[in-house]
Amino acid sequence: MAKAAEKLQKSAAKSGPTSALPQNSLAFALTGAALALAQVDAGTSLPRALADLFRALRPLPASRGAIQDLAYRGLRHWAVVKTVRACLLDAPPKPARLGALIGVALALLIDEDRPYTEHAVVDQAVSACAADRELGRAKGLVNAVLRRFLRERESLLIEARASDTARWNYPQWWIDKARHDWPDHWEALLTSGHKRSPLTLRVNRRKTTTDDYLSLLKSAEIDATRIGESAIRLAQPMSVSEIPRFADGWVSVQDAAAQLAAPLLDLSAGMRVLDACAAPGGKTGHLLETADIDLLALDHDPERLKRVVQNLERLSLNAQVRVGDARRRDWWDERAFDRILADVPCTASGIVRRHPDIPWLRRPSDSAELARLSSEILDNLWQMLRPGGKLLIVTCSVWPEESALQAQAFAERHRALRLGAPGQLLPSLSAVDDHDGLFYALLQKPLV
Repeated sequence: MAKAAEKLQKSAAKSGPTSALPQNSLAFALTGAALALAQVDAGTSLPRALADLFRALRPLPASRGAIQDLAYRGLRHWAVVKTVRACLLDAPPKPARLGALIGVALALLIDEDRPYTEHAVVDQAVSACAADRELGRAKGLVNAVLRRFLRERESLLIEARASDTARWNYPQWWIDKARHDWPDHWEALLTSGHKRSPLTLRVNRRKTTTDDYLSLLKSAEIDATRIGESAIRLAQPMSVSEIPRFADGWVSVQDAAAQLAAPLLDLSAGMRVLDACAAPGGKTGHLLETADIDLLALDHDPERLKRVVQNLERLSLNAQVRVGDARRRDWWDERAFDRILADVPCTASGIVRRHPDIPWLRRPSDSAELARLSSEILDNLWQMLRPGGKLLIVTCSVWPEESALQAQAFAERHRALRLGAPGQLLPSLSAVDDHDGLFYALLQKPLV
């Protein structure tokens, strides 16, 4: 990760966007998005690439939002963009950020919901190229490629979308797996990954009520709908800095499907609870908002655990936060837990709409490898659960070997009692019931 950040800083220095381009310009946003997506193509996750980029460029908040928006738009059209780009150019453009710049501009021209005119996209892509000391000589190429696309858009898109990869905007192996695992739902599953996710809030009922917070939103002229006991969906996404009383811990951003975890564990005061694989802490906070429990939040990544601490501080909640590998016991004090939340590692195939880089970073073998890792974690945690206690398996995957098959094998291996839980939730396309693709299995340990 450090090498990726260093490489990104060098690329930013070569392009010189902070001095050559106004931060409020589309050209600046195109440059930033291209730098980030070049890193994704090299194997870096989009959130990490954006974080590294923002450290390197130090853009203003509005510019950060524009760069992030263009990067996400680009990835939602990435396969068709690459196919079209190959039709328009004899060879892949070099350096990588030139190809990414053309790609982001093409994605904007393909996107029917773009907030810019075609002329602005072409003009600003050329300006971004001209402002880059290394790419300046390619500005004529960028102009010619984008204008040719506009002239031949219909035929180019028809030709590109003849392939499954460009039509669905996923690697072929991902498409084949969706067809195999979900023969009746694969098209809807793939389509859902390109839909923008809603902004759903979880009300911290230790600080306010759901109805009172809805009234607060109404007084701020923010359109919102109650969709659950503590869940509110905003009609329009917005920055957390604009959400009333967010900084005071009145609400958290959490998908509706993720808000099912805490209620399923049937918590009561005084219980000793483990939140394994806790980072970044969304479910940790919800557990503590639900009941007065003795909670240990565990994660192997000390950097990600900082997010847990920050979330708890904002929510005015307390828990033990500890670095530890859930496959081991060197962090455990040998006191059994009444409840364990095991949000185990997975491919995150159920949250592609929030992370469109996921299909391009995963390998076909990842699902089986992560299922084996999760199996080790679950077998270890089971030994720490008291007889009669409950363990909740959670994944944000839609691949059965990581979810339903994993839970079935685990229950058989340990003679665990399966209790009521939603099972597999597929990402929803419904405007009413809109949530990510999560899996839940609730298991109880036998008394003897």
